[in-house]
Amino acid sequence: MAGLLLLGFASGLPLFLTSRTLQAWMTVEQVDLAAIGLFSLVGLPYSLKFLWSPLLDRFVPPFLGRRRGWLVLTQVALAGAIAAMALQQPRLSLQLLAANALVIAFLSASQDIAFDAYRSDVLEPQELGAGAAVAVLGYRVALLVTGSLALILADPLSPVHLSWPGVYALMGGLMALSVGFSFFAPEPERPVQPPDTLAAAVWLPFREFVGRSGPRQAALILAFIVLYKLGDALINNMVTPFLLQTGFEQRDIGAIQGGMGLVATIVGTLTGGALLTRWGVNRSLWIFGGLQAASNLAYWLLALLGTNYAWMVLSINLENFCGGLGTAAFLAFLMSLCNPNFSATQFALLSSLMAVSRDLLVAPAGQIAKLTGWPVFFALTIALSLPGLALLPWFAPWQERSE
Repeated sequence: MAGLLLLGFASGLPLFLTSRTLQAWMTVEQVDLAAIGLFSLVGLPYSLKFLWSPLLDRFVPPFLGRRRGWLVLTQVALAGAIAAMALQQPRLSLQLLAANALVIAFLSASQDIAFDAYRSDVLEPQELGAGAAVAVLGYRVALLVTGSLALILADPLSPVHLSWPGVYALMGGLMALSVGFSFFAPEPERPVQPPDTLAAAVWLPFREFVGRSGPRQAALILAFIVLYKLGDALINNMVTPFLLQTGFEQRDIGAIQGGMGLVATIVGTLTGGALLTRWGVNRSLWIFGGLQAASNLAYWLLALLGTNYAWMVLSINLENFCGGLGTAAFLAFLMSLCNPNFSATQFALLSSLMAVSRDLLVAPAGQIAKLTGWPVFFALTIALSLPGLALLPWFAPWQERSE
């Protein structure tokens, strides 16, 4: 469990450094809002990681085994790529900044593939719930460091102030320390035989999933995975520029959004997990998805109110809590779709599709906000939360047919 906690931290460390925290740096440097929105495209490797996940199943590094060996390789490369961000200048060369961020995202997605597979291999069946919770806790602590702490350190009025390049150099050092976590984590006790051929590692997981669900239902499930958290992803993509442009102080945003908001997400996820055991996956998807969409109303009202700190605190906590509820149901649904024989590649496929809405479909968000204004933008996020819910009757009816 200690190994999973530390590896969960390493897994979460790069995410905000190419998304929310990078957006804050670019906003401070007065980069165009449309360009900031388009930077969500650097997260495309999270959506496409299923393309190379069979390689991590098929090939074994010459040290530390199939899972930990890949973890060390990706973590060493990540430490160098994150530290290289300290050399970038957002105002002068967006192309170099984007290329560096894209490399980080690719390496981070590869680390996630290896970590998800390691977690599946190392845990006994009775440990799955606790192991997943501990890994998520480590992941969220990393988001607290790279989201809240990074913004606080970069604020000129902070008691301990670092320049933005200094912040990224520090985060590269933390990533370097994470390499030791892979050496500390235990090797899975159950031997797992890699697929005999690369073709088998690629083809069998797809064939099994479509054969089990049927082509039509499989297509509906995949569309649902893309759309279920679209409204939530739009909020997360633009909330930092919105709060900064509305007039809130950067250090306050870091403390409230990265601190209280992160706690609200953890509480929401744990609450969702507890309620899910009573209501089942299907009903939880309906209820939590509806609350997830409705919570965006808080940001719509904040856009109308302006610089209202009390409402900002309420908006951040409400949206993060409801987002945590939705995440609990969503992850339980994804895990229920995976065949244990192919869980690494199948989970990579499903989580890649989940990342499509987070990274690809939200790319025009900055341009939309620029054209419509913030109140209309947040109203649109509510409307775009509904198509995913509309697909639920086809494969997750309210009245579950079987346990």
